[in-house]
Amino acid sequence: MDADGQKVRVIACGMIAREILEVCRINGLDHISLTCLPAEYHNHPENIAPETDKAIRKARAEGYEHIFIGYADCGTGGMLDKVCAEHGVSRIAGPHCFSFYIGNDIFEAADGDYLTTFFVTDFLARHFEAFLVKPLGLDRHPELREMYFGNYQRVLYIAQTDDPDLTEKARAAAEFLGLPFERQLTGYGDLAPALQQADRLVKAPQS
Repeated sequence: MDADGQKVRVIACGMIAREILEVCRINGLDHISLTCLPAEYHNHPENIAPETDKAIRKARAEGYEHIFIGYADCGTGGMLDKVCAEHGVSRIAGPHCFSFYIGNDIFEAADGDYLTTFFVTDFLARHFEAFLVKPLGLDRHPELREMYFGNYQRVLYIAQTDDPDLTEKARAAAEFLGLPFERQLTGYGDLAPALQQADRLVKAPQS
């Protein structure tokens, strides 16, 4: 088996790259090789399934026997699951990253309580202006805030790290949107066990 065959290629959303690397560092997940698709696909989920398909094919061509998809469904409407099924690979469980950070079981048990919640992660706290404000034109047309965010009742910062600077950035984002601010320290949620399971793929006995 070559070097690539001894690793798991994780194909993930660029929004969670830092978190994946940190989970791997903390847990000593040395068998994971990470490649990320552009974070802006979060705003264009129609790109996720076809670009993941290309990335899987590329990883296979590079010799990776084990592949794990670092996306939840993320707005693909089941299209990502079709790609995963075609290639015989798995993805992170859940509808989106906000759910797996909170914990999919907890999110599902909330039974719609999050429908009017705008979520901010560590990534979004860091990149709120570049990732949201400017692409939506809110810096040039603040009147659009009501159109985009009028149905939300709060901003919930689900924090992966206990960072006061990021908390203040998230609070400022809530103020910009004119919404009440709440914070919940979730850590990495279901991301950590998902990656631990992926890392074990290369350790499983071959049939």
